[in-house]
Amino acid sequence: MEPIVSIIMGSTSDLPVMEKAAEILNNFRIPFEMNALSAHRTPEEVEKFAKNAEARGIKVIIAAAGMAAHLPGVIAAMTPLPVIGVPIKASLEGLDSIFSILQMPPGIPVATVGVNASQNAAILAAQIIATGDKSIMKEIIKYKESLKKKIVQANEELKAVKFQYKTN
Repeated sequence: MEPIVSIIMGSTSDLPVMEKAAEILNNFRIPFEMNALSAHRTPEEVEKFAKNAEARGIKVIIAAAGMAAHLPGVIAAMTPLPVIGVPIKASLEGLDSIFSILQMPPGIPVATVGVNASQNAAILAAQIIATGDKSIMKEIIKYKESLKKKIVQANEELKAVKFQYKTN
């Protein structure tokens, strides 16, 4: 089994956030790899990774970083693959990370999800891959249906909540 999604984080301190992405990919049966690389501390390794990812069969890269958060943009500058950035809440409520990932120059796009929203990054990666893989598309459709069922069930449960002026 060879990975088709790569989850990259600036350091292993990001693992508690990025495990949610791994769980989603695992549930969708999408082979993935996880590595810690730093745009600032291991720039040569980042370059090697980014320039070889496509040749290794990677289709989408999810890159997480906090604070200065240059990792997703640096990777995007060196690969033709789609990069999804996950801003990590490390300081300033994650605003520094959001701006570092979101404000990319023309020609170097990084799709950006919410702060610590690795689950959404994994879903987006799966949706990108699903455009060319019917089995993964079926998994995405099942997942979206499960979300719908959760809300329908929650609405049913809300009927049992009683307040004097609640009308439903």
